[in-house]
Amino acid sequence: MTRIHPSAVVDRSANLAGDVEIGAFTVVGPAVAIGPGTIVAPHVVIDGRTTIGARNRIFPFASIGLASQDRKYQGEPVTTTIGDDNVIREYVSIHAGTAQDRADTAIGDGNWFLAYTHVAHDCVVGNHTTWSNNAQIAGHVKVGDWAVLGAYAGVHQFCRIGEHAMLAAGAIVLQDVPPYTMVQGYPAVPKGTNSEGLKRRGFTPAQILAIRRAYKAVYREGLALDDARARIERDANDEPVLAPLAAFLAVPGRGIVR
Repeated sequence: MTRIHPSAVVDRSANLAGDVEIGAFTVVGPAVAIGPGTIVAPHVVIDGRTTIGARNRIFPFASIGLASQDRKYQGEPVTTTIGDDNVIREYVSIHAGTAQDRADTAIGDGNWFLAYTHVAHDCVVGNHTTWSNNAQIAGHVKVGDWAVLGAYAGVHQFCRIGEHAMLAAGAIVLQDVPPYTMVQGYPAVPKGTNSEGLKRRGFTPAQILAIRRAYKAVYREGLALDDARARIERDANDEPVLAPLAAFLAVPGRGIVR
């Protein structure tokens, strides 16, 4: 049975699974759908055309699905979509999409958003990412699986953060960060591969060595980017772990951090 605190304001049109918990003074809008096992703490606001999956934990003062901070947004029907098993801590804000782009802000499964983190309009966040306190991304950003955003990291609009990349605390990212890469500084520059994170996730020594060699091809050997990418594509035939890096580099985007 759904447990809704008497002080919560939940629109009758909201679609809540049978075991959802809604805390005191929380507000849930009419076009919201929340999946089974999700727990919403007191003082949360969930509005707009927002769909939240199963077993999420949403902490006090989070704000999800509200209109974007974009001057172009004029009230068009846009959405926010959140998967399963996410942790959304205090004062996190996740804004809906805009009609000028995807019209949806999408978040996958198993992500951890620590206090005061922000996901802007039309962003796409993969699975199992970790966001330290105050990490924030601007609109239209794409964040790959298992990426780590350090405290106070900031990402410019339209940038891409590759899978298993790591942004150090305070990094200001103005260009794309390739998979497996660790960046630091303002503006953020590459500082090596995220080897420790890869070890924790079960990558073999041979895979990590292949990633390091690919990193050197991009950043240490003085090759043109197209030549480095061509080498990585060839090496990916024997080391499939390099395929995501080759695919990432094949997309021009905003250019990669250098």
